[in-house]
Amino acid sequence: MLEQFVAVMPGTLGPALLVMCMSVMLTVGEGRDKPISSRWRLWGILIGLVAAIVFAGLRASAVINQRTFINYPVLWCCVVIDLLLIVLVFVNRLITRNWRRHAAVMHLANLVAALGIALTVFYALPDVILQLTIWVEPGDPIFTSDMLLRALGFVLGIIASAVIAAIFRTMRSTAVRPAFLSAVLVVLVIQLMQHLTGLLQIMQARTLRFPHIAFVMLAWLINNKSGLIMAQAFIFLIPAVASVVAGLRMPVSAKRLAADVNAATVRKHKAFRRRAIAAAAWSVVAMIGVTATLTLGVAAINQQPTLSPPEAYSLKDGVATIPFSQVEDGHLHRFEYKAKDGTVMRFIIIKKNGGAYGIGLDACENCGDAGYYEKDGKIICKKCEVAINLATIGFKGGCDPIPFPYKTGSGKITIQTADLDALSAHFQ
Repeated sequence: MLEQFVAVMPGTLGPALLVMCMSVMLTVGEGRDKPISSRWRLWGILIGLVAAIVFAGLRASAVINQRTFINYPVLWCCVVIDLLLIVLVFVNRLITRNWRRHAAVMHLANLVAALGIALTVFYALPDVILQLTIWVEPGDPIFTSDMLLRALGFVLGIIASAVIAAIFRTMRSTAVRPAFLSAVLVVLVIQLMQHLTGLLQIMQARTLRFPHIAFVMLAWLINNKSGLIMAQAFIFLIPAVASVVAGLRMPVSAKRLAADVNAATVRKHKAFRRRAIAAAAWSVVAMIGVTATLTLGVAAINQQPTLSPPEAYSLKDGVATIPFSQVEDGHLHRFEYKAKDGTVMRFIIIKKNGGAYGIGLDACENCGDAGYYEKDGKIICKKCEVAINLATIGFKGGCDPIPFPYKTGSGKITIQTADLDALSAHFQ
Protein backbone atom coordinates (compact mmCIF):
# COMPACT_ATOMS: atom_id res chain seq x y z
CA MET A 1 0.00 0.00 0.00
CA LEU A 2 2.76 2.44 0.94
CA GLU A 3 4.56 1.85 -2.35
CA GLN A 4 1.46 2.78 -4.37
CA PHE A 5 0.75 5.81 -2.17
CA VAL A 6 4.31 7.12 -2.49
CA ALA A 7 4.20 6.67 -6.28
CA VAL A 8 0.73 8.16 -6.82
CA MET A 9 0.61 11.15 -4.48
CA PRO A 10 3.69 13.00 -5.86
CA GLY A 11 2.64 12.16 -9.41
CA THR A 12 -0.81 13.70 -9.00
CA LEU A 13 0.07 16.61 -6.70
CA GLY A 14 1.49 18.80 -9.49
CA PRO A 15 -1.62 18.61 -11.71
CA ALA A 16 -3.86 19.09 -8.65
CA LEU A 17 -1.99 22.25 -7.63
CA LEU A 18 -2.13 23.58 -11.20
CA VAL A 19 -5.91 23.06 -11.38
CA MET A 20 -6.31 24.78 -8.01
CA CYS A 21 -4.08 27.72 -8.94
CA MET A 22 -5.86 28.35 -12.24
CA SER A 23 -9.24 28.06 -10.53
CA VAL A 24 -8.31 30.74 -8.00
CA MET A 25 -6.64 33.06 -10.49
CA LEU A 26 -9.40 32.93 -13.15
CA THR A 27 -12.61 32.46 -11.16
CA VAL A 28 -15.06 35.33 -11.66
CA GLY A 29 -18.76 35.56 -10.91
CA GLU A 30 -21.16 32.85 -9.88
CA GLY A 31 -23.88 30.94 -11.68
CA ARG A 32 -24.93 32.71 -14.88
CA ASP A 33 -22.43 35.49 -14.24
CA LYS A 34 -19.54 33.10 -14.89
CA PRO A 35 -18.07 33.08 -18.39
CA ILE A 36 -18.90 29.98 -20.41
CA SER A 37 -15.18 29.47 -20.97
CA SER A 38 -14.70 28.68 -17.25
CA ARG A 39 -15.90 25.16 -18.09
CA TRP A 40 -13.01 24.70 -20.47
CA ARG A 41 -10.68 24.07 -17.53
CA LEU A 42 -12.83 21.09 -16.54
CA TRP A 43 -12.71 19.87 -20.12
CA GLY A 44 -8.94 20.21 -19.95
CA ILE A 45 -8.86 17.83 -16.96
CA LEU A 46 -11.11 15.29 -18.68
CA ILE A 47 -9.30 15.37 -22.03
CA GLY A 48 -5.89 15.09 -20.36
CA LEU A 49 -7.10 12.21 -18.19
CA VAL A 50 -8.60 10.24 -21.10
CA ALA A 51 -5.48 10.78 -23.20
CA ALA A 52 -3.27 9.66 -20.28
CA ILE A 53 -5.34 6.49 -19.81
CA VAL A 54 -5.07 5.66 -23.52
CA PHE A 55 -1.32 6.34 -23.56
CA ALA A 56 -0.76 4.26 -20.41
CA GLY A 57 -2.76 1.41 -21.93
CA LEU A 58 -0.68 1.49 -25.11
CA ARG A 59 2.52 1.45 -23.07
CA ALA A 60 1.30 -1.39 -20.87
CA SER A 61 0.41 -3.49 -23.92
CA ALA A 62 3.78 -2.66 -25.57
CA VAL A 63 2.05 -1.07 -28.56
CA ILE A 64 4.18 1.98 -27.74
CA ASN A 65 7.58 1.08 -26.34
CA GLN A 66 9.27 4.45 -26.97
CA ARG A 67 7.38 6.97 -24.86
CA THR A 68 9.77 9.76 -25.85
CA PHE A 69 8.17 9.67 -29.30
CA ILE A 70 5.04 11.15 -27.67
CA ASN A 71 6.59 13.02 -24.74
CA TYR A 72 9.01 15.06 -26.86
CA PRO A 73 6.38 17.19 -28.69
CA VAL A 74 4.16 17.22 -25.58
CA LEU A 75 6.97 18.68 -23.45
CA TRP A 76 7.69 21.37 -26.05
CA CYS A 77 4.03 22.38 -25.84
CA CYS A 78 4.15 22.21 -22.02
CA VAL A 79 7.12 24.59 -21.84
CA VAL A 80 5.43 27.12 -24.15
CA ILE A 81 2.12 26.92 -22.25
CA ASP A 82 3.90 27.19 -18.87
CA LEU A 83 5.46 30.47 -19.97
CA LEU A 84 2.06 31.74 -21.09
CA LEU A 85 0.51 30.71 -17.78
CA ILE A 86 3.16 32.65 -15.85
CA VAL A 87 2.39 35.75 -17.90
CA LEU A 88 -1.34 35.13 -17.47
CA VAL A 89 -1.00 34.99 -13.66
CA PHE A 90 1.01 38.24 -13.66
CA VAL A 91 -1.82 40.08 -15.44
CA ASN A 92 -4.76 38.08 -14.08
CA ARG A 93 -6.12 41.10 -12.21
CA LEU A 94 -6.47 42.98 -15.49
CA ILE A 95 -8.16 39.96 -17.09
CA THR A 96 -10.69 39.22 -14.34
CA ARG A 97 -11.63 42.80 -13.43
CA ASN A 98 -14.68 43.87 -15.44
CA TRP A 99 -14.14 40.86 -17.67
CA ARG A 100 -17.34 41.46 -19.66
CA ARG A 101 -15.72 44.50 -21.24
CA HIS A 102 -13.07 42.23 -22.74
CA ALA A 103 -14.75 38.83 -22.76
CA ALA A 104 -12.54 37.59 -25.58
CA VAL A 105 -9.45 38.06 -23.42
CA MET A 106 -11.13 36.15 -20.59
CA HIS A 107 -11.99 33.30 -22.93
CA LEU A 108 -8.42 33.24 -24.26
CA ALA A 109 -7.04 33.06 -20.70
CA ASN A 110 -9.33 30.13 -19.88
CA LEU A 111 -8.28 28.42 -23.12
CA VAL A 112 -4.59 28.73 -22.22
CA ALA A 113 -5.32 27.41 -18.70
CA ALA A 114 -7.31 24.49 -20.13
CA LEU A 115 -4.48 23.59 -22.51
CA GLY A 116 -1.94 23.80 -19.68
CA ILE A 117 -4.06 21.54 -17.46
CA ALA A 118 -4.66 19.01 -20.26
CA LEU A 119 -0.99 18.80 -21.20
CA THR A 120 0.22 18.58 -17.58
CA VAL A 121 -2.30 15.85 -16.73
CA PHE A 122 -1.42 13.92 -19.90
CA TYR A 123 2.32 14.08 -19.18
CA ALA A 124 2.14 13.33 -15.44
CA LEU A 125 -0.53 10.64 -15.14
CA PRO A 126 0.55 7.71 -17.38
CA ASP A 127 3.23 6.62 -14.89
CA VAL A 128 0.63 6.90 -12.12
CA ILE A 129 -1.94 4.89 -14.09
CA LEU A 130 0.62 2.18 -14.79
CA GLN A 131 0.66 1.50 -11.04
CA LEU A 132 -2.66 -0.25 -11.69
CA THR A 133 -0.79 -3.02 -13.50
CA ILE A 134 1.08 -4.12 -10.37
CA TRP A 135 -1.89 -4.54 -8.06
CA VAL A 136 -1.80 -8.30 -8.58
CA GLU A 137 1.42 -10.31 -8.37
CA PRO A 138 1.92 -12.85 -11.19
CA GLY A 139 0.31 -16.16 -10.30
CA ASP A 140 -1.74 -14.72 -7.41
CA PRO A 141 -5.57 -14.69 -7.33
CA ILE A 142 -7.12 -11.39 -8.39
CA PHE A 143 -8.90 -10.65 -5.13
CA THR A 144 -6.49 -10.85 -2.22
CA SER A 145 -5.78 -8.72 0.81
CA ASP A 146 -2.53 -7.55 -0.80
CA MET A 147 -4.39 -6.43 -3.92
CA LEU A 148 -6.91 -4.51 -1.82
CA LEU A 149 -4.11 -2.81 0.11
CA ARG A 150 -2.39 -1.79 -3.13
CA ALA A 151 -5.70 -0.45 -4.46
CA LEU A 152 -6.22 1.45 -1.21
CA GLY A 153 -2.76 3.01 -1.48
CA PHE A 154 -3.51 4.08 -5.06
CA VAL A 155 -6.84 5.69 -4.13
CA LEU A 156 -5.44 7.35 -1.01
CA GLY A 157 -2.62 8.86 -3.08
CA ILE A 158 -5.13 10.54 -5.42
CA ILE A 159 -7.31 11.68 -2.51
CA ALA A 160 -4.30 13.09 -0.65
CA SER A 161 -3.28 15.24 -3.64
CA ALA A 162 -6.82 16.58 -4.04
CA VAL A 163 -7.13 17.31 -0.31
CA ILE A 164 -3.74 19.07 -0.16
CA ALA A 165 -4.68 21.31 -3.10
CA ALA A 166 -8.09 22.02 -1.51
CA ILE A 167 -6.42 22.96 1.80
CA PHE A 168 -4.10 25.43 0.09
CA ARG A 169 -7.10 26.87 -1.77
CA THR A 170 -8.75 27.85 1.51
CA MET A 171 -6.15 30.60 1.93
CA ARG A 172 -7.39 32.47 -1.15
CA SER A 173 -9.82 34.42 1.04
CA THR A 174 -7.71 34.80 4.20
CA ALA A 175 -4.25 35.67 2.87
CA VAL A 176 -3.52 38.98 1.19
CA ARG A 177 -3.70 38.60 -2.58
CA PRO A 178 0.00 39.33 -3.32
CA ALA A 179 1.05 36.53 -0.95
CA PHE A 180 -1.16 33.94 -2.63
CA LEU A 181 -0.22 35.26 -6.07
CA SER A 182 3.48 34.86 -5.32
CA ALA A 183 2.94 31.24 -4.26
CA VAL A 184 1.05 30.50 -7.50
CA LEU A 185 3.85 32.03 -9.57
CA VAL A 186 6.48 29.88 -7.85
CA VAL A 187 4.35 26.75 -8.40
CA LEU A 188 4.21 27.57 -12.12
CA VAL A 189 7.94 28.30 -12.31
CA ILE A 190 8.73 24.94 -10.66
CA GLN A 191 6.35 23.23 -13.08
CA LEU A 192 8.20 24.90 -15.94
CA MET A 193 11.49 23.60 -14.51
CA GLN A 194 10.08 20.07 -14.28
CA HIS A 195 8.84 20.09 -17.87
CA LEU A 196 12.08 21.67 -19.09
CA THR A 197 14.09 18.99 -17.28
CA GLY A 198 12.14 16.24 -19.03
CA LEU A 199 12.60 17.95 -22.39
CA LEU A 200 16.35 18.41 -21.92
CA GLN A 201 16.73 14.76 -20.88
CA ILE A 202 15.19 13.68 -24.18
CA MET A 203 17.32 16.15 -26.11
CA GLN A 204 20.47 14.89 -24.37
CA ALA A 205 19.52 11.30 -25.21
CA ARG A 206 19.37 12.42 -28.85
CA THR A 207 23.09 13.31 -28.68
CA LEU A 208 22.59 17.03 -28.05
CA ARG A 209 25.74 18.31 -26.34
CA PHE A 210 25.38 20.67 -23.37
CA PRO A 211 27.97 23.00 -21.85
CA HIS A 212 29.39 21.70 -18.58
CA ILE A 213 27.41 24.17 -16.44
CA ALA A 214 24.16 23.28 -18.20
CA PHE A 215 24.89 19.57 -17.74
CA VAL A 216 25.53 20.07 -14.00
CA MET A 217 22.28 22.00 -13.63
CA LEU A 218 20.37 19.30 -15.51
CA ALA A 219 21.87 16.60 -13.29
CA TRP A 220 20.90 18.58 -10.20
CA LEU A 221 17.30 18.94 -11.41
CA ILE A 222 17.06 15.23 -12.21
CA ASN A 223 18.44 14.25 -8.80
CA ASN A 224 16.15 16.65 -6.93
CA LYS A 225 12.73 15.82 -8.37
CA SER A 226 11.34 15.15 -4.90
CA GLY A 227 12.78 18.42 -3.62
CA LEU A 228 10.98 20.37 -6.35
CA ILE A 229 7.68 18.71 -5.44
CA MET A 230 8.20 19.61 -1.77
CA ALA A 231 9.05 23.16 -2.81
CA GLN A 232 5.69 23.43 -4.60
CA ALA A 233 4.01 22.62 -1.31
CA PHE A 234 6.25 24.65 1.02
CA ILE A 235 5.93 27.80 -1.05
CA PHE A 236 2.41 28.08 0.39
CA LEU A 237 4.07 29.03 3.67
CA ILE A 238 3.98 32.55 2.23
CA PRO A 239 0.17 32.82 2.13
CA ALA A 240 -0.02 30.76 5.34
CA VAL A 241 2.02 33.36 7.24
CA ALA A 242 0.09 36.16 5.54
CA SER A 243 -3.16 34.47 6.54
CA VAL A 244 -2.14 34.28 10.21
CA VAL A 245 -0.96 37.90 10.20
CA ALA A 246 -4.21 39.06 8.59
CA GLY A 247 -6.23 37.11 11.15
CA LEU A 248 -4.29 38.47 14.13
CA ARG A 249 -4.54 42.03 12.83
CA MET A 250 -8.32 41.77 12.53
CA PRO A 251 -9.74 43.80 15.48
CA VAL A 252 -12.08 41.74 17.64
CA SER A 253 -12.03 43.60 20.97
CA ALA A 254 -14.14 46.57 21.96
CA LYS A 255 -11.08 48.74 22.60
CA ARG A 256 -9.84 48.36 19.02
CA LEU A 257 -13.22 48.76 17.33
CA ALA A 258 -14.98 52.01 16.55
CA ALA A 259 -17.94 52.90 18.71
CA ASP A 260 -20.41 52.56 15.86
CA VAL A 261 -19.35 49.01 14.94
CA ASN A 262 -22.18 46.57 15.65
CA ALA A 263 -22.03 43.05 17.08
CA ALA A 264 -22.43 41.45 13.65
CA THR A 265 -19.18 43.02 12.49
CA VAL A 266 -17.41 41.78 15.61
CA ARG A 267 -18.61 38.24 14.91
CA LYS A 268 -17.50 38.59 11.31
CA HIS A 269 -14.02 39.63 12.39
CA LYS A 270 -13.77 36.74 14.86
CA ALA A 271 -14.91 34.27 12.20
CA PHE A 272 -12.28 35.61 9.78
CA ARG A 273 -9.55 35.21 12.39
CA ARG A 274 -10.60 31.61 13.07
CA ARG A 275 -10.68 30.79 9.34
CA ALA A 276 -7.31 32.44 8.73
CA ILE A 277 -5.53 30.59 11.52
CA ALA A 278 -7.24 27.28 10.68
CA ALA A 279 -6.35 27.61 6.98
CA ALA A 280 -2.72 28.31 7.83
CA ALA A 281 -2.53 25.47 10.36
CA TRP A 282 -4.02 22.91 7.96
CA SER A 283 -1.70 24.13 5.23
CA VAL A 284 1.31 23.46 7.45
CA VAL A 285 -0.09 19.97 8.14
CA ALA A 286 -0.38 19.41 4.38
CA MET A 287 3.23 20.53 3.85
CA ILE A 288 4.41 18.15 6.56
CA GLY A 289 2.43 15.35 4.91
CA VAL A 290 4.08 15.97 1.54
CA THR A 291 7.51 16.06 3.15
CA ALA A 292 6.92 12.85 5.12
CA THR A 293 5.73 11.06 1.98
CA LEU A 294 8.75 12.09 -0.07
CA THR A 295 11.32 11.43 2.66
CA LEU A 296 10.20 8.83 5.19
CA GLY A 297 7.84 7.11 2.76
CA VAL A 298 10.41 6.87 -0.02
CA ALA A 299 13.07 5.69 2.44
CA ALA A 300 10.74 2.98 3.73
CA ILE A 301 9.96 1.50 0.32
CA ASN A 302 13.58 1.74 -0.84
CA GLN A 303 14.95 0.10 2.28
CA GLN A 304 17.13 -2.81 1.27
CA PRO A 305 16.11 -6.09 2.92
CA THR A 306 18.87 -7.83 4.84
CA LEU A 307 19.51 -11.55 4.70
CA SER A 308 18.93 -13.47 7.89
CA PRO A 309 22.08 -14.77 9.58
CA PRO A 310 23.17 -18.34 8.84
CA GLU A 311 22.16 -21.06 11.29
CA ALA A 312 24.34 -23.68 12.89
CA TYR A 313 24.37 -27.31 11.68
CA SER A 314 26.45 -30.45 11.99
CA LEU A 315 29.37 -30.91 9.57
CA LYS A 316 31.40 -34.10 9.85
CA ASP A 317 33.34 -36.29 7.43
CA GLY A 318 32.19 -34.38 4.40
CA VAL A 319 28.49 -34.56 5.30
CA ALA A 320 26.29 -31.68 6.41
CA THR A 321 23.37 -32.75 8.61
CA ILE A 322 20.28 -30.68 9.47
CA PRO A 323 17.52 -32.26 11.61
CA PHE A 324 13.89 -31.93 10.45
CA SER A 325 13.01 -30.29 13.77
CA GLN A 326 15.23 -27.32 12.89
CA VAL A 327 13.47 -26.52 9.59
CA GLU A 328 9.92 -27.84 9.89
CA ASP A 329 8.28 -24.50 10.78
CA GLY A 330 7.67 -23.55 7.12
CA HIS A 331 10.01 -20.53 7.25
CA LEU A 332 13.20 -19.85 5.33
CA HIS A 333 16.37 -21.21 6.92
CA ARG A 334 19.80 -20.14 5.69
CA PHE A 335 23.08 -21.99 6.14
CA GLU A 336 26.70 -21.19 5.31
CA TYR A 337 29.47 -23.45 4.06
CA LYS A 338 33.11 -22.79 3.19
CA ALA A 339 34.10 -24.75 0.09
CA LYS A 340 37.47 -26.43 -0.40
CA ASP A 341 38.63 -23.57 -2.65
CA GLY A 342 37.89 -21.10 0.17
CA THR A 343 34.64 -19.73 -1.28
CA VAL A 344 31.99 -18.96 1.32
CA MET A 345 28.69 -20.37 0.08
CA ARG A 346 25.09 -20.23 1.31
CA PHE A 347 22.22 -22.65 0.90
CA ILE A 348 18.60 -22.49 2.00
CA ILE A 349 15.99 -24.96 3.22
CA ILE A 350 12.23 -24.45 3.58
CA LYS A 351 9.47 -26.92 4.28
CA LYS A 352 6.85 -26.70 1.52
CA ASN A 353 3.10 -27.05 1.85
CA GLY A 354 3.07 -30.69 0.78
CA GLY A 355 5.54 -31.69 3.46
CA ALA A 356 8.52 -31.92 1.11
CA TYR A 357 11.57 -29.73 1.56
CA GLY A 358 12.72 -27.07 -0.87
CA ILE A 359 16.51 -27.07 -0.85
CA GLY A 360 18.95 -25.14 -3.03
CA LEU A 361 21.76 -22.62 -3.11
CA ASP A 362 21.06 -19.11 -1.86
CA ALA A 363 21.68 -18.04 -5.46
CA CYS A 364 20.11 -18.41 -8.90
CA GLU A 365 21.24 -18.51 -12.52
CA ASN A 366 19.72 -15.10 -13.31
CA CYS A 367 20.63 -12.92 -10.32
CA GLY A 368 23.74 -14.60 -8.99
CA ASP A 369 24.38 -14.78 -5.25
CA ALA A 370 22.07 -11.88 -4.24
CA GLY A 371 20.13 -14.34 -2.09
CA TYR A 372 16.54 -14.74 -0.97
CA TYR A 373 14.55 -13.35 1.92
CA GLU A 374 11.16 -14.08 3.42
CA LYS A 375 8.39 -11.47 3.46
CA ASP A 376 4.70 -11.94 4.21
CA GLY A 377 5.04 -15.68 3.79
CA LYS A 378 6.74 -15.41 0.39
CA ILE A 379 10.31 -16.17 -0.64
CA ILE A 380 11.61 -13.23 -2.66
CA CYS A 381 14.78 -12.75 -4.70
CA LYS A 382 16.68 -9.81 -3.18
CA LYS A 383 17.92 -8.51 -6.53
CA CYS A 384 14.89 -8.67 -8.83
CA GLU A 385 12.13 -8.74 -6.16
CA VAL A 386 10.46 -11.75 -7.83
CA ALA A 387 8.36 -13.90 -5.50
CA ILE A 388 9.43 -17.53 -5.88
CA ASN A 389 6.82 -20.25 -6.20
CA LEU A 390 7.46 -22.55 -3.22
CA ALA A 391 6.48 -25.60 -5.25
CA THR A 392 9.36 -25.01 -7.70
CA ILE A 393 12.12 -24.59 -5.11
CA GLY A 394 14.43 -27.54 -5.66
CA PHE A 395 13.93 -27.51 -9.44
CA LYS A 396 16.27 -25.91 -11.94
CA GLY A 397 15.35 -22.84 -13.96
CA GLY A 398 14.36 -19.17 -13.87
CA CYS A 399 14.96 -17.31 -10.63
CA ASP A 400 14.60 -20.45 -8.51
CA PRO A 401 17.44 -21.41 -6.14
CA ILE A 402 20.03 -23.58 -7.87
CA PRO A 403 19.33 -27.16 -6.75
CA PHE A 404 21.87 -29.76 -5.60
CA PRO A 405 21.64 -33.39 -4.44
CA TYR A 406 20.56 -34.21 -0.89
CA LYS A 407 18.92 -37.03 1.04
CA THR A 408 16.19 -37.15 3.66
CA GLY A 409 15.51 -39.88 6.18
CA SER A 410 15.77 -40.81 9.84
CA GLY A 411 14.50 -37.35 10.78
CA LYS A 412 17.26 -35.42 9.10
CA ILE A 413 18.54 -33.90 5.84
CA THR A 414 22.02 -34.88 4.71
CA ILE A 415 24.11 -33.08 2.10
CA GLN A 416 27.44 -34.22 0.68
CA THR A 417 29.85 -31.31 0.86
CA ALA A 418 31.43 -32.49 -2.40
CA ASP A 419 28.18 -31.52 -4.14
CA LEU A 420 28.45 -28.03 -2.64
CA ASP A 421 32.12 -27.75 -3.59
CA ALA A 422 31.20 -28.38 -7.22
CA LEU A 423 28.90 -25.32 -7.20
CA SER A 424 31.21 -22.82 -5.49
CA ALA A 425 31.59 -20.81 -8.73
CA HIS A 426 28.12 -19.36 -8.19
CA PHE A 427 29.47 -17.38 -5.20
CA GLN A 428 32.71 -16.16 -6.76
